[in-house]
Formats: sequence, structure tokens, C-alpha cells
Amino acid sequence: MLVVLELTVIRTAWTFDVDYGGLILAGVIWMLGWCMVLLAAVIWLPTWAVGLAGFLIVVGQNLLPAVASASGGSMQWLWQFLYLGGEVRFGESGPTITILYTLVPWIGVMALGYACGAVVVMERATSQRILLRIGLAATALFVIAGGVLVFAGPPSDDGMPAWFRLLNQRKYPASPLFLLMTLGPSIALLPLAERARKGLADVLDTFGRVPLFYYLLHIPLIHATALLVWYLRDGAFGAARFATAPYVFIQDPRQQWSLSLLYLVFAVDVVMLYFACRWYMHVKVTRPRAWMRYV
Repeated sequence: MLVVLELTVIRTAWTFDVDYGGLILAGVIWMLGWCMVLLAAVIWLPTWAVGLAGFLIVVGQNLLPAVASASGGSMQWLWQFLYLGGEVRFGESGPTITILYTLVPWIGVMALGYACGAVVVMERATSQRILLRIGLAATALFVIAGGVLVFAGPPSDDGMPAWFRLLNQRKYPASPLFLLMTLGPSIALLPLAERARKGLADVLDTFGRVPLFYYLLHIPLIHATALLVWYLRDGAFGAARFATAPYVFIQDPRQQWSLSLLYLVFAVDVVMLYFACRWYMHVKVTRPRAWMRYV
């Protein structure tokens, strides 16, 4: 279901275009769908084995380009789906899929998350203590390993400050350092998030109860509000910019948004999404339907 949504509803939401002979993006929802299919096969293994497999995939992913190169060109399309990414064309005149999120390393992350479930269901104090240690250890490892690579390596050709270079880790596909940088602090904050009550906790809980509804709604909302803001500011929608969305690059400084305008539109969209999600959450509770469990 997720893969189909990515190639149809989400693709149309990015571009407002139903011509599938053009850009077809295989993004994060595509990746999550295929990883769930793969996870359905490996959960029959012992939990420790699933976690170990996820760990080996994450830390060993940099070996895959060499393996792909040695396998020859006939399997190039498969390696692109698995790790390399890029454009895959089906036939001489068939559609082209641009693969943004590959299965590796994210199937490794999902396997690690599945194994982490064994920690989450432990007695609360024990679970929080282990999660805090895992999160802090991952964050410390990122700072140490990333710092060594930045400060012991050659200086940047573009003059980028060392702090920026430390944070400028590869996301497509996500490198081990990128995953340590992002997942480490998130895991360390989980015990604190469990203690949160009211206020912001309720807001985040509302979004978390209807995550796919939020995702399916946020892309067309951002697209529509961007077109509206451009029209109010410049007198033209500029819809052609979104023909290859989300790959939108505004080169002309006169057409670029100020940072204050960007954050204002962001805040307005999040507020609108909150009220939409709160309504849908209420509908799921008061008038549930079988299909709502998936959205």
C-alpha cells in the first residue's frame, strides 16, 4: 500500500501533475513500504539475530559500491534500488523512476528498531536507562569519529567551517555517521519524552496518532501554500518550478524567499495540519472504519 501511495498520490501531491510519463519519485514512503515487506520475512528470526543483521547492514553498507561494481552492469538497476539510487528507466520509452531513498541502510535501521522493541517493553526504569545509554553512546561515537575525520582530514576546498562539515553527513544513502548523528540524540531523548505531560506532549501525541494522514496531507498543503505565497508576493504562481518537485532549486535571488517568510509559512502550515489531524484523530475514535487503522 505504501509503495502504491508513493507512486500515485504522493507523486501527484509533489507536482500537481498526473502525467506519469515524467518524473516518478521513489521517496521515503516507497522505502518504508519495501522495508516492511523485507522485515516481514526476517522477524521469524530470534530478536537478537534481527538486531545483529541490522547492525551489520548499517556499519557494512560502504562495501556495497565495490560489490555492485564487481557484479557487472546487468544488475545495475537492482543495485540502484538497493543502495546506489539514481534514475532507472524501464524500456526505451518507458517511465523513469528517480530513487531517492534506497533500501540499504534503512532496512538495517528498521531491523535495529524492531530489536529495540525488546528494550522498550522492559520494566520502565530499566528500559529508560538502557535507551539513555544507547543514545548517549551513539551520540558520543558520532562526535568522536566525525571529529577525527573533520579535524584530522584535509581542509575543505570550499572554506566550509569545521562545525558545518561535522554536521554535513551523507543522507542519500544515509551514512553510519548520519545515522549516529540523528538517531543517537533521538534515542537519548526518549526517556524524557515519556515523562512529558500536557501542552507540547498533547500536540505531538495528536500528530503521532495519525502519522500517515499527516504525511499524505502535508505535501499538497505545502505545495498549495507555496503557490499562494508566490502569487501574493509576485503576482504569478510559478507552478513550473514544481515540475520536478521535490527537486526545486530557485537560482534567481529575487525569486527566493526570505528566511522569515519561510518560517512564517512553515508555522502556519503546521498549525493547519494540527487541527486537521486532531479532527481525524477524533473521527478514528468515534466513528472507526477498518481502513482507518492504516491511515
